[in-house]
Amino acid sequence: MSVFGAAGALREFARLRSALRPLDAPVVADGWNRDELADLLHPEVELADAAVLVGLVARDHGTGVVLTRRTEDLRHHAGQVSFPGGRVEPDDVDAIAAALRETREEIGVGAPSIHPVGLLDPLLTITGFRVLPVVAAIDPDYVARPDPREVAEVFEVPLAFLLDPGNLERRQVEYKGRTRQVLEFRYPAQRIWGATASILWNLRQRLEDVR
Repeated sequence: MSVFGAAGALREFARLRSALRPLDAPVVADGWNRDELADLLHPEVELADAAVLVGLVARDHGTGVVLTRRTEDLRHHAGQVSFPGGRVEPDDVDAIAAALRETREEIGVGAPSIHPVGLLDPLLTITGFRVLPVVAAIDPDYVARPDPREVAEVFEVPLAFLLDPGNLERRQVEYKGRTRQVLEFRYPAQRIWGATASILWNLRQRLEDVR
């Protein structure tokens, strides 16, 4: 399928193109959630760059968002719902290349089936990463072959569900001496929270800005 065919089939394609950062513009911004983590990250900490793929699939019933559930025996974030992604390695040309590589390694979907559309805003994590989300159209006939060492399950969630403000909860938790806000979607089949929910919230905010 051509790039236009895969991306153009998305009902939200026109809004996506307007809402996202362009692929060819280097992202030099800090994480949009820096204030939330101000007391958790040392001002002089050298953040490690990472990238994730926010994969969108055109279905007859609407656009789906590709997510994974990590295996239970991983050292970090075991069992959590996440996007395919990871650290930007020295051999990666850029964050987009890193997102494509990680997607191939984690769920077995290669670059020919993935068509990047644009970028979201960088997100900082308490583990010291600056994560750049790459939004892309994925061919509807893709076949996921998850790496069993990392990924327990690959599934899709309707984008319409994730864009509905009524499906997002804002939980207050006590952590490191103060109350903090954690985002979580009320999705019955999986717990979608934390950094993954924050990235999806950022996508919703950017789309709302171009209505």
